[in-house]
Amino acid sequence: MTHSFNRLTTIAALDIGSSKVCCVIAKISRDKKINVVGYGYNAAHGIKNGVITDINQATLSVCNAVEAAEQMANERIDRVIINISGDKIKSLIKDASIPLNKNHPVNENDLNKVIDKGINKINVEGCELVHCLPVSYRLDMGEEIKDPRNIYGENLSVNILLGLVPEIQYRNVSSVVENAHLEIAGKAFSAYASGLACLVEDEIEIGATVIDIGGGTTNIAHFKHGHPVYFSSLPVGGNNVTNDITIGLTTSFAHAERLKTLHGCAFMTSQDKTELINVYPVGEEDDNYIKQVPKAELISIITPRIEEIFELINQKFEEQGLGDISSHRVVLTGGGSQLTGIREVASMVLDKQVRIGRPKNIANLPDSLNTPAFSTCIGLLLFALNYTEKKPGKIINRPAGSANGWGKILGWFKQNF
Repeated sequence: MTHSFNRLTTIAALDIGSSKVCCVIAKISRDKKINVVGYGYNAAHGIKNGVITDINQATLSVCNAVEAAEQMANERIDRVIINISGDKIKSLIKDASIPLNKNHPVNENDLNKVIDKGINKINVEGCELVHCLPVSYRLDMGEEIKDPRNIYGENLSVNILLGLVPEIQYRNVSSVVENAHLEIAGKAFSAYASGLACLVEDEIEIGATVIDIGGGTTNIAHFKHGHPVYFSSLPVGGNNVTNDITIGLTTSFAHAERLKTLHGCAFMTSQDKTELINVYPVGEEDDNYIKQVPKAELISIITPRIEEIFELINQKFEEQGLGDISSHRVVLTGGGSQLTGIREVASMVLDKQVRIGRPKNIANLPDSLNTPAFSTCIGLLLFALNYTEKKPGKIINRPAGSANGWGKILGWFKQNF
């Protein structure tokens, strides 16, 4: 079923992350322009690696962010578009084909018919279906066609991209939103939403991968020919870097985060060996106990983790056949992408053109939201405004080949009589 977000005059986006929870409220003008009227954000609690670990704490984090946005907008909201992240995001392709009337070119009814066939009785195998996107068409098994309408052929095929997340994980997120007295009006993968906010048209068409580096996870979405064609994720993010600093310098997580923000860099320079930084030992707040260490020591902790993240991403690229494509661009976004020098390290490890992405597809965005850390939340507004996905009427939420009780009984009879 297609949601009618584009008929609304007010939309609200809720980004539930491992480091922060953010809510943005926007008004939609008659000419489909988005105007942000309120926003709120705070540290996330009860969420780790994109997974809910404490329902009550996570609910409180959501309520605080939503309340701040409502106060700024001077408006109450009851429906939100939410992001889906985590380390078990996956995608797969389902195909379908139909015969055509050779005497008539392909029309809208033919497109609807082949898509309906493709999404009929989708087996999600214990997962929640987040996305269901037609990504390519073919006529008579020929080359990919972006829009086959008005072209003659004998057979029309479609590939449909399914975006999936474990049902249990989604159920916990849903419980948090419901406990905050909100209704989920729609959902999108974090990296997909970030891509809508950060990518330019040429990147989406030619081919670009959005790497959204959050606190607990790194989410990936590859775009080509105007739409996403692949989703994935990794169970590492900015918090892993902070944890490494905490252990390596024996300081608190909060102070490690501050050191990373103020002095952190993804690669070392000769100057870093002579520059000294102040470190508070864990449990100590008295300035008399401050220890000074070379900045190089901090960076020597950060660099291996950043390189590891991009090595893991490189493996994902190789699996998808993206490793040797010279035109393939990479756009880094999310709070973790704000680390100094991360672009250069990513370019070296991935051997790609890399840039840092921040929201650019909404005009007059408040300065505090115009950073990579808010790409997902802003992208959710664009996702809602341009929503065109067609979800299946029937979803089978059990492993393929499993049978109900009668099926098992009939199978036993066939084997034994």
